[in-house]
Amino acid sequence: MISVSIQDKSGQDVGTYEFDPNELAPGVNRQLLHDVAVMYASNRRVGTVRTKSRGQVAGSTKKIFRQKGTGRARMGAIRTPVRRGGGHAFAKVPRDWSYRLPKKAVRLATRMALLSKFLDREVTLLDDLVIGEPKTRVVAGILNTLGLSNTSCLLTVETHDQNLWRSSRNIPNLLVSPASGLNAYDLLCQKQLVVTKSALDRLRGQSVSG
Repeated sequence: MISVSIQDKSGQDVGTYEFDPNELAPGVNRQLLHDVAVMYASNRRVGTVRTKSRGQVAGSTKKIFRQKGTGRARMGAIRTPVRRGGGHAFAKVPRDWSYRLPKKAVRLATRMALLSKFLDREVTLLDDLVIGEPKTRVVAGILNTLGLSNTSCLLTVETHDQNLWRSSRNIPNLLVSPASGLNAYDLLCQKQLVVTKSALDRLRGQSVSG
């Protein structure tokens, strides 16, 4: 069994939360987590880089001077890759780097990444988190009270909260995600997971997204 203390917004312990780790995942497969993290990173690549080949560089295709009789080394066109200002021999072209692993593997990796946070004791469990109006200083104050102001955090709530999202978007190193939107990449990239009790209940009872 995994036991986690429940805290309120002031950082005081208000209870204990226990659950069976098998409800999240049977274990942690580091190779699967690596493969899924690489997939997410590849899918974020823009791939719009472009350089000009010799066919796209302005200039004549005529030889600069004749092949023989000048006493100089033979020389081709001005657009050749060996000359300054010429085209690239293997020019870069726009490319789509995205690919997709099987959906079941991605979802399992998300649950494994979530389990790893509990095993590494990198989880702060809150009893509740309600923001009445969008105020950045409110969320920043809560993180400071919990001792997480200098740590990258992933804040997970049960459902999308517009006030919470608007209050958190200007805080560096803080991501906000509903329980249904969790993915392995965000879980692994953020040092600390801050999750509400209701969100954890939902994560235990449903399949998280990939």
